[in-house]
Amino acid sequence: MKKIILTALAIVISFGLGFAFNHLLVSKAAGDKMKRATGIGGIFFKCKDPGKMREWYKVHLGLSTNNYGSVFEWKQAADATKKGFTQWSPFKETTKYFAPSTKEFMINYRVADLTALVAQLQTEGVTITDTFETASYGKFVHIMDIEGNKIELWEPNDIEYEKMGVQMGMETTK
Repeated sequence: MKKIILTALAIVISFGLGFAFNHLLVSKAAGDKMKRATGIGGIFFKCKDPGKMREWYKVHLGLSTNNYGSVFEWKQAADATKKGFTQWSPFKETTKYFAPSTKEFMINYRVADLTALVAQLQTEGVTITDTFETASYGKFVHIMDIEGNKIELWEPNDIEYEKMGVQMGMETTK
């Protein structure tokens, strides 16, 4: 009887250790495939007259514009009941917001977990240009790519982003 109990116990322990080892391997593999950019959060570009540019896009392309540009509203692929937003904004050509980049544009990428992504990017030697900025509608940080383009990373809170737009009386482009 002792032999049967010990054999059964050995099988259970072996199974448990195998399961734990497999779980560690799967967790490590999943960590290697962390979500990075999940979509475009915004397109920002320099121009001579942002007001005229917003008006031109409103008249000729039908964008619902406001003082910041336009917000495109869409449904999220993972859950079509949830909205997502992409900001389109012309900036005055003299803006320093894109610095240290000297480029005429900046792209904002939506990300799933900004804190984890920035930690990973730091281990990969990516230049982080500032510290986290937190607003009700998400967290932000800026990085530089290998050609000196400043990139804005945004972990959005789309529910709060929509509330803010409604409170400001702004329409989205759909």
